[in-house]
Amino acid sequence: MFDETDEIHALLAGAPRTTEFKKLRKRIVQNVREAVESYAMVEKGARWLVCLSGGKDSYTMLAVLHELQWRGLLPVELLACNLDQGQPGFPATVLPEFLKRMGVPHRIEYQDTYSVVTDKIPEGRTYCALCSRLRRGHLYRIAREEGCSAVVLGHHRDDILETFFMNLFHGGRLATMPPKLVNEEGDLFVYRPLAHVAEADCERFARAMDYPIIPCDLCGSQDGLQRQQVKAILDGWEANSPGRRQVMFRALMNARPSHLLDPALFDFAGLVRQSGKFEENPGTASESH
Repeated sequence: MFDETDEIHALLAGAPRTTEFKKLRKRIVQNVREAVESYAMVEKGARWLVCLSGGKDSYTMLAVLHELQWRGLLPVELLACNLDQGQPGFPATVLPEFLKRMGVPHRIEYQDTYSVVTDKIPEGRTYCALCSRLRRGHLYRIAREEGCSAVVLGHHRDDILETFFMNLFHGGRLATMPPKLVNEEGDLFVYRPLAHVAEADCERFARAMDYPIIPCDLCGSQDGLQRQQVKAILDGWEANSPGRRQVMFRALMNARPSHLLDPALFDFAGLVRQSGKFEENPGTASESH
């Protein structure tokens, strides 16, 4: 799959030929394939709405999904979609020009959710919750209009970890963004194929490919977000113990309901002792303290 060849999707044309980049690309592709297969994302004849923000994560996702499709390893139809939310100064021509140049089927949708968010949210409060809810509603609508069975988002491993700790610290629950779910209406899947991919790998990949990255100036410019605080904590842990993020992520894949405290998740009342199974020898028994 990674042999030198002229037959390559345009999104990866001109990729660096260094050993370091080849290893990075291979790791990301393997991570995505692992997520797609582990969480059974592929349906026969499926059409996916691949959501693009113009950030490093969505560019990485777009490139890897098209690479897998190009190689015959992802038998689905891909439709890229960008929702222009009317943010002042948003470079509206960047993504459509890029997608056209790359030969990627796409749809650009304009909806001024920015004005709605700034009108409804008091000054000093964060926009994320309302912004994401409005964006999600439009993406679901577009997916239905385009005959897609799934909305595909670019959340990566670190997003999933940060969400877990936000729920732990602020929500009082053990939960995060799953790699696969069904929307509330029950008619669309939501996939996160970058679930196993580290944010740092997305950053290195998108920068190395020189994709035209568009920053999010709506919420990204706000200080004091809970997510930023959690991210700082995780950064500190990672600095003190490299690899800590991956260990914590693997823990999310290795849950033991019997070793938690949720009686709705595990039948504690149904636990029974097997009486008589263990009998001490009176002559050798000792009391432990």
